Amino acid sequence: MSEYFQLLRRDLMGALPAPQWPADIRLDHYRDASAPAIHAVLCMAQEQGGGRVGSLDQWRQQFVTNAEFDPRLCLVASNAHGILGVAQCWTSAFIKSLAIHPTAQGQGLGRALLLHSFLVFQQRGEAFVDLKVRESNTRARHLYETAGMVFVLRDRVTED
Repeated sequence: MSEYFQLLRRDLMGALPAPQWPADIRLDHYRDASAPAIHAVLCMAQEQGGGRVGSLDQWRQQFVTNAEFDPRLCLVASNAHGILGVAQCWTSAFIKSLAIHPTAQGQGLGRALLLHSFLVFQQRGEAFVDLKVRESNTRARHLYETAGMVFVLRDRVTED
């Protein structure tokens, strides 16, 4: 049975809602010292919702070798207990991954990171931002749609 993804888009030309952060959340971006913890959260999300994250070394190397990877576009939300959420975005106005640690799910952190990502791309002068989500990931699709993302296209998931 084939699996499908949807490409969703958010127009950034108008006013955007401000993120409402859960208590005690600090926002930062990728730093090499926190790479293992960031990678671990991305891997947990991959297990829940699909997608692919390479090994820690492969993933870390992309910040040096791939122009789509910008450390300032890897948004990291944490509290005193550690990293709870990651929005890894590409320079092409694409949200590659939105990952929330299982202990922090259902508290609004995913919505806050998503809305913050919209603001970051709007400040960079982008007209819109895109992401892909598996059709079977209804929880993520609901989040994206209620944040104003709209359907652009449907395609078959291919495994590289």
